[in-house]
Amino acid sequence: MLKEFKEFAIKGNMVDLAIGVIIGAAFGAVVGSLVKDVIMPPIAALLGGSDFSQLFVVLKEGAAAGPYATVQVALDAGAITLNYGAFINAVVSFLIVAWAVFLVVKAVNKARKPAEEAVTTKECPFCKSDIALAATRCPACTSELP
Repeated sequence: MLKEFKEFAIKGNMVDLAIGVIIGAAFGAVVGSLVKDVIMPPIAALLGGSDFSQLFVVLKEGAAAGPYATVQVALDAGAITLNYGAFINAVVSFLIVAWAVFLVVKAVNKARKPAEEAVTTKECPFCKSDIALAATRCPACTSELP
C-alpha cells in the first residue's frame, strides 16, 4: 500500500490536488468577501436593512427576552434562530463559484478541442479517390476534372 501511495505521489497527482485545494480555498475566501462586502450591502440597503447576514427569525426565546438586535445577541441569550440572511449569502456565494467554475470548464473544453484541419483534398467524381484541390486530372483514373 505504501508503494502504491509513493507511485501516486510521484506521478504529480497529489501535487495537482494540493494546488487545486489551496487555490479553491483562496477563491472561496475571495468570493465570500465579494458577497459579504460588495454584493450584499447594496441589496441590504435596498431592503432597508443594515446587514443582510443579520436577517433572522427567532424560533424560541432565550433566557433574556427579545427582541434581539443581532444573531450573536440572540445566540448569547440562548435563543434558537433561523438565520435566513446567512443562508441567502451562502447561496449567492455558491452561485458565483458555480458560475466561475462553469467558465473555467468551458475554457478548458474549448482549449482541448483540436483545431479544425484545413481541407487540402477533394474527391474525384469518377473514381471517388482523394486528390489535391488544385488537381485538374485524377492521378488514379486520369479523368479530367471540371
